[in-house]
Amino acid sequence: MKTAFIFPGQGAQAVGMGKDFYDNFDVARKLFDEADDALGYSIKKMCFDGSEDDLKLTANTQPAILVVSVIVNEILKSENVTADIAGGHSLGEYSALVAAGSLKFRDAVVLVHKRGQFMQEAVPVGEGAMAAIIGLDDATIIQTCAEVGEVQAVNFNCPGQTVIAGKTAGVEAAVEKLKVAGAKKAVILPVSAPFHSTLMAPSAKKLAVELDNVTINDAAFPVASNFTGELETSAADIKNNLVAQADNPVKWIACVEAMKNFGADTFIECGVGKTLCGFNRRIDKKIKSLNVEDIDSLKKTLDALNS
Repeated sequence: MKTAFIFPGQGAQAVGMGKDFYDNFDVARKLFDEADDALGYSIKKMCFDGSEDDLKLTANTQPAILVVSVIVNEILKSENVTADIAGGHSLGEYSALVAAGSLKFRDAVVLVHKRGQFMQEAVPVGEGAMAAIIGLDDATIIQTCAEVGEVQAVNFNCPGQTVIAGKTAGVEAAVEKLKVAGAKKAVILPVSAPFHSTLMAPSAKKLAVELDNVTINDAAFPVASNFTGELETSAADIKNNLVAQADNPVKWIACVEAMKNFGADTFIECGVGKTLCGFNRRIDKKIKSLNVEDIDSLKKTLDALNS
């Protein structure tokens, strides 16, 4: 059987993230310093000592999460724990591609910083929104969004949890209709833009230009694509999928199923939080899900793998 490394997207960021690793591992210090140099400002200071408001700006959140995720990958490699396959949720796909050797770390840090800027520029703050719909089938959610207009399902995270996004008024109207339709919960999310909706088309165009300026290699092992929900290794496909990912839904359930079908039975969430482990439990309770976000969870995961 095989090991899948999975990498988180936005939402789990917190001041202090990565400091545990920075204080204990040379590779963490090296990668934080490299990221600071690439960005032209200190993402390290923002992670360790910054304000929550600064850290949650998407242009900062994205490189911060990527840096910590890649550090975890490198630490696990140093402990002889390696991925046979990888995937990442939204932003996390970039971390997965670094792990697979498709993107250089420095290029990925700059790309996700710009990706965050492009996404925010695409829709002014307040004009777009996202909401998590809990406990309702996807077909009803998709149909309701189509009836309301200006809103769509954008994150198929796990059975019983789907995220919608679009114009603020459309999202608010859909939330009310979906509650009536039987959703257990429908909550507007504290985000600054309607990520992965068609409103992100301008960001996808700008991202395509940036991706033309970096080297993308074939992946050393398969990486699940958010856009297709399938496993990819070809540099050309990876590039096209990264562009399409910006303004198309995240097919996370399909990504996990593709990794399972490849033979992965142990999934290690590399980076901040345990969100993807939670999704795994809803997708398939048989999946062995571990996570590494600090020294304590690293020790627990290594113990679990060696038991």
